[in-house]
Order: sequence, then C-alpha cells, then structure tokens
Amino acid sequence: MIFNKLLSFLFLLLVAVTDARPLVRHIRSSHEFDRLLSKHAKDTGLPVIVDFYSDGCGPCRMMAPIFKKLAKEIGQDKAVFVKVDTNAQHELSSKYQIRSLPTFVFFLNGKKVNQFSGAGEQQLRQMTSSVVRDAEMQNTKLTLESLTVFYQEVDPSKSTTDVQSVYQKCASMMGSSDECIGAAANQLGRRLKQKYKEAPKMEERFSADARAPGEDIKKESSSSGSTKTRGGSSNKPNLNLATKEQLMQELEARLDVERDQEVEEEDDDEDEALHSYVPSEFPEKVVIIGGGPAGMSAAIYAARANLRPVVICPPMGGQLQGKGVDVENYPGLHNMTGPGVVAAMRQQAAEFGAVFESDMVEAINASTRPIKVITMNSTVIETHSVIIASGAESNWLDIPGEYEMRGNGVSSCATCDGAIFRGKDVVVVGGGDSAMEEALVLARTSKAVTLIHRRDSFRASNILRQRVLDHPVITVKWNTIVLEVLGEAMEQEGENVNLDEQVKQVTAVKVKDVETNEMTEIPTRALFVAIGHTPTTQFLKGVVEFDPQHPGYISATGRSTHTSEPGVFAAGDVSDAVYRQAITSAGSGAAAALDAERYLSENNLGNEAAELEAELLAEIMGDGPDEAITYNAYSDVGGRGAGVKESISTEL
Repeated sequence: MIFNKLLSFLFLLLVAVTDARPLVRHIRSSHEFDRLLSKHAKDTGLPVIVDFYSDGCGPCRMMAPIFKKLAKEIGQDKAVFVKVDTNAQHELSSKYQIRSLPTFVFFLNGKKVNQFSGAGEQQLRQMTSSVVRDAEMQNTKLTLESLTVFYQEVDPSKSTTDVQSVYQKCASMMGSSDECIGAAANQLGRRLKQKYKEAPKMEERFSADARAPGEDIKKESSSSGSTKTRGGSSNKPNLNLATKEQLMQELEARLDVERDQEVEEEDDDEDEALHSYVPSEFPEKVVIIGGGPAGMSAAIYAARANLRPVVICPPMGGQLQGKGVDVENYPGLHNMTGPGVVAAMRQQAAEFGAVFESDMVEAINASTRPIKVITMNSTVIETHSVIIASGAESNWLDIPGEYEMRGNGVSSCATCDGAIFRGKDVVVVGGGDSAMEEALVLARTSKAVTLIHRRDSFRASNILRQRVLDHPVITVKWNTIVLEVLGEAMEQEGENVNLDEQVKQVTAVKVKDVETNEMTEIPTRALFVAIGHTPTTQFLKGVVEFDPQHPGYISATGRSTHTSEPGVFAAGDVSDAVYRQAITSAGSGAAAALDAERYLSENNLGNEAAELEAELLAEIMGDGPDEAITYNAYSDVGGRGAGVKESISTEL
C-alpha cells in the first residue's frame, strides 16, 4: 500500500523549468546546501558566498541589506549568494565551525577558501571580489588534444605516452581523473611558457550561457524529467518496475527540482525597499535616530500626525532585538520575542507613512537651521527637528583576552551566538535582568551554564532571579569576578590562510573569589558579558547638555523630552538612567513625537511644500483676465436664486 502511494506521488510531481535563480537563496536543509555546492563546482564554476545568520542577531540584520546589495552589484553570472539560518541548520553550523554571527564563508569549486566573522562591509566586499576574481581565472580548461598539438609544435620528441602522463598529472591536481582544469591548467600553462616561450591554447571551461541564472536549474530539470530516446523508450527506469532504491533516488531528484522551483518563486523584493528614505527638495519635518521601542513609538506618533518621519537606524532594532526570551512585561504582548516586537512596531510605523534609512548617525550640526544630520555614509539630511532615540551599547569587562577573542567565543548577545555553542559549557557574567535573560536563553541549548556575579545577591527582578536559581542547568558562582579570558589557537582552513595572524578561541576563564582571593579556571567554550549598557550619545557632544549625575545620559528639560537645544528631543535609554524598560522607552518616544509636533506648529516649520503650492496656485490664478470669468449656477434658473424650492413645490 505504501509502495503504491509512493508511486502515485512520484507521477503527480510536476517538473518546472525556470529562467532565473533568486538573488539571495535561503537554504532549508544540509542536503540542499551540499547539492548546491556540488552543482556550481561541476556545472557553472561560480563561487558560492554564504551568510550564516540568526534572526535575533543585531549585526546580522545590519549586514542583511548590505549582503543583498552586494549580490545585485556583483551579478548572478559572477557569484551565487546564499543565506543559512544557524538556528534552523545546526548541522551546517557545526560542520563549518560557525562560532560567531554573522559569519561569511566563501566556497570555490566546492571547497571553502575563506571565512570571516563580524559586521564588516569592507571585508565582505574585499573577500567577495577576491573569490570572484579567482573564479574567473580558474574558468579555464586544457584539453588533451590541445596539449598534444602544442608538443608537436614545440617539442616533437615527446611521445604520446609522455604527453598523456603530463596531462594526467595536471588532472590529478584538481581531483579529476580525466580533465586538466582551473588552477592546475593555469599552472601547467605558465610552466610550459617559461620553458618553451609559448603556452598551449586554453579553452573556457564554462561558457557564459552555462553561468547564466537558471541554466543550472534547466539542466537538472531536464535530467530529472522524463526524456525519451530516438527509439521512443525512456532513458529513465520504468517506475512500475523500479526497485525501492531507484524509486527513492527518483523521488529525491524530483523533490530537489521542486525545491528549486520554489526558490525561483521566492520574492526577492523585501519590504524595506518599499519604505526606504528618498531625499526631498525641502527639509524634513522630523528625523528619528534609533530603531528600538522609543524610536518606533516616536515614528508611529509622528507618522499619524502626517509629519512623514525619517527613521535612521541599522536594521538591528536596539537592545530589544537581541532579547531571545519572550517579552513578558509589555502589556498586550504575549508569546512574542524581542525581534518579533520590533518587527511589528516597524511594520506599524511604515504603514502610517514612516520611511527608513539603514545607516548610523555620525554627527549632528544644530548650529544652523535647518538642522543637519550626517550619517556614516556621508549622507546629509536637513530637518527642522530631531528625536534622539539611539539607545545604549553593551558594556565590556576590559580584561585580557576579551577583545582578542570577541567573535570567537566572547559575545554580548546570547540570542545571536548562543545556538552556536549547542551542547557546550558556557559562562555568563552579570547580575541584572540582562544577565538572567542571557542565562535562560543559553540554558535551552547549552550543556551547562555558569553565572558569575561579583556580589552575594542579584539585582534582577524577582521572577527572573527565581527562574535562574531554580533552573537545573544553571550554576551560580557568587562573589566572583573574571580576571582573564583564556584561549587556544584555532585550526584555520581554506586556501587564503594568514599564518602570521594567530586566531584564538575561548577555552576557559580565570576567576577570583573576592572574599578568599582564591583564583581558579573554569573551562568553557564561550563567555557572554551582560554587565549593563552605556547610552549611545557620543555623536551629541557639544550639541546638547548631559546629566551631570549620570554621565552619557542626555539632560531633558523638566518633565518633557526637550533638550537644551531647540528642536532636539530625547527619548528612551539616552535620557532615562533610572527605569530603562521597553515600555517606558516607548512612552517617552510617543512624548517626544508630541513635543516635536508642538514645536513645529508653534514655530510654523515644515510647511515649505504647502506654501510653495499655494504660491504657484496664486500665480496661476493671477495670470487670468482682470475680471475672472465665473459660473453662477443660479443664473441657469433665470436669476430666481431665492425661492426656487418653494416655486417648484408649488408647481408639483
């Protein structure tokens, strides 16, 4: 019965041919990834550039649009760009030793040739250009016929056996038994040119048509489909007479093609392009700096007031974006993680008309009006008002080994990097809510979690504190500080290994008991630092006044969000040194939008477009004759404008 159902399913599968591969392909299984590497190694010679990411990773979300933009710039006939979700593909993450996110891995001819971790756009561009250039150089093939003709011209004494021996040595260098291709063919060509002053004729291994998007899918579709020979018989096994193994092979092949069809139909045009910032002829009414709860709340309120706010932020969404546990203390939200909350806020703001610029702010010039906001990409946006909601950045321990191994076991985001250390021992440092949440996230996947705190009690909320203390996987070490992060040299893979730069990974942390002064080492594969945050306000020095009692925090005027600089408002963690909660940040964001709206109204700012439209309309109306020709509807009734209704009623 099962055999018959399987047979019926095979015959119902439709094989479709598509004309283009997606710009960035999302991998759904280890088998699909291996097949893709093999396909492009054998059929196209294109390099495969892989982004290992996680939805909860802020730097991953920041690099996502950059990765897609680079894919557009390079072109689908030069490289294949794919993404792998480490939370869904644990096997691939383990296989390629992904220890930090995002990690970009570069493959050529099915082999890993380079890799780096972190949000480095310049490094991504350099390595991509390098692997694309190598792929172009290795797109060569030397045939046995061409080599034979070459030796007949330059060295006729070479026998056929000798020529075949040279050719086989070249073929064996690339792991092939019958073809001299790629780097081996180039190397042989250079040596022959050095010896004979000329080189054999090389051929292009893969044509432009073979590298074109969709050609690889067409080949597989045609090979997986039912084809017939000249005599009318199929070159595929008769499925009615096929063995179980043949059926399973055919099923796997057709499922692969079906998956490829789904990939081709994936929508590459993501929502961020629909709500991207486009410069206008006039200054903006309000610019919001930050993409967390404060910034999104301000954007929603400002957009509903028809201020068309411009939100400048990387796509990471602030601290809440890295919150892997459910958000339990925000009214109305249930079973939602931090990334989910931020995504919902962003979508709501976009629906009301907010636009987004994926960048970070480098400086603000409020000495002239309108205010100028300068981004990292040197974009200058003029605006009448600014809402600062840039949030806060993670604090670090500043101990030996911490900076050197950041990205190779040292992290400040369990949601981003926790899944990488599945089944391993990890350490968390801190005693507040952030540390409790980090420990609880890691306890889901790690073998053991050691929570280190310098005091004998936590300052975290009672419910989180109790969950940590009751968790069987989490062990707490009280009155302890971390002195040093210990590590060992990593085994580097790939062709472009820098032997002069030794890369280390975490193996242990050296700790000290502050009461007994006893020092010990705790073996671990990762250290997660959760010791608080510092407001991201460095770009505002000399622009606004700061709170003298809380360094780094902006000083607000009274109970409002006004700062010392007119037109500049502060919301969220940049001005809140006491509460620092998502819901209080959202409330202050709404208040900042209301304050900005009142500021614009009171100072009659942001009306340039309407004023220009009124001037143009007045100018057009002024171009007519002195006595304007107007239509009087009452003249159509013989001038009896008054009493018409009564007269009609009488006639009726």
